[in-house]
This record gives sequence, C-alpha cells and structure tokens, in this order.
Amino acid sequence: MLLKLHDIYAGYDGGDVLKGIDLNVEQGTTTCIVGPNGAGKSTVLRVLSGLLKPRLGEITFDGTSIVGLTPRHILALGVVQVPQVHSLFPSMSVRQNVRMGGYMINDRALIEQRLREIEEMFPIVKTRARDKAGNLSGGQQRLVEFARCLMLDPRLIMLDEPSMGLDPKTFKQVVETIKMMQGGGRTILLVEQNARTGLSLADNGVVLESGRVRLEGSHTDILNNPEIGRLYLGGTLSTA
Repeated sequence: MLLKLHDIYAGYDGGDVLKGIDLNVEQGTTTCIVGPNGAGKSTVLRVLSGLLKPRLGEITFDGTSIVGLTPRHILALGVVQVPQVHSLFPSMSVRQNVRMGGYMINDRALIEQRLREIEEMFPIVKTRARDKAGNLSGGQQRLVEFARCLMLDPRLIMLDEPSMGLDPKTFKQVVETIKMMQGGGRTILLVEQNARTGLSLADNGVVLESGRVRLEGSHTDILNNPEIGRLYLGGTLSTA
C-alpha cells in the first residue's frame, strides 16, 4: 500500500471538514473520490500535499509519516498535484512551464531527457513550445499541467476535478491522457465531480459525504450501488 490515511480530522477556522477519514491507495492503481459539494474531496488533497495540517490522525506514504511535512518536502517524495484551478504561468512559454515541473531536479541532462519524453507523450508541448501558456485554451492548459507534473517522475499523482469546465472534445483528450498515465503504471488519486466518469477510470472508489467515508470498494461496486443515485439526487446515504 503506497498511501494510507487513518482517522484523519482536518478543517478550517476550528471546524472539521474531514471527520475521521480512512483511505488506502495501492501502488499502480487509480482511486477516485466522489461526493457532493462540500463533502471534503479537495480537502483530502490539501492535507496530502501539506497545504493543510490535519488536527488528528496519521498519514503514511510508502511507510513514512508525512504529517507535518512541508509541501516542498512532500513534493520531493514524489507526490504531485494538478489543482482544480489552472496553475500555469500565463506569461511564460509552454516549454518554460513544463520545465518548471522539474525545478527540484539538479541534473540538467535528466531534465532535458524527461522533457523529450514528455514531448513525445504530449505533442502540444512541442508544437506550442514557444507560445505563451496564457494563449492556450482551458483544455490545452490542462494537458500542459499534466505534462508538467510528470517532470518529477512522480510516485503519486493527485488530480483535482480534471474534467471541470471542459468542452466534449477536450474532455475526451483529458480522459485519454489519464488512461495513458495509467498505462505507464502511475498511481493516481482522482477527485472528480462527474462520478460516473471518475469511477469508470478508477480501480477503486470512495464516496465522501459530510467529511466521512460512506461507501468504498471497487469502481464496479460503487457504480452499481443504488445508494450512489440517492446521493447525487441530493439525498443522504442510508446508515442502515
């Protein structure tokens, strides 16, 4: 098990958003977290990236506790995140933005090697290399963000609502990109508002409601569970 969260409580301004979360992510798999707005999905990612310190609980990554580590230290361990909000530097070129993903690498030759590999995986990085990132469409920026996150050869990739606001064509490209990363053996923790799409991409699913895990299992188990329909119709999950 690459990542383990045990009994995590965390929140803002003295109030807990996460209320005793347990979550396991096995190496080489994709786990998708779904749930209604306010369930705590993005808060899980903030805790994992070190941007928010849990009040209680334990988080281990490859057997090592990461609670209290700085975001930079967690990044150095190989945990990267593509945030929900676009994060490219708009006045910098596409290539410069991708290079920034390897800023912690001291080996210049390795940076160049990874850049070439990423250009093969993401043609837009090569064809739009000199264009300012701010001139790209929202979907194109998302693809460049994916490319940038791979510069560190991460051990865990966290994707926060990657399909949000995309047109159907770009949405399909993003889905194919996630599948490509899966094909490369990447471990992915995916937060997705589009439950059916997110779960169909995943090996395992976790349903959050009000900061608690209410359902978990294989993606098929979650998709076929009648309670998931009630959750997304605005109801609450049965406690029976």
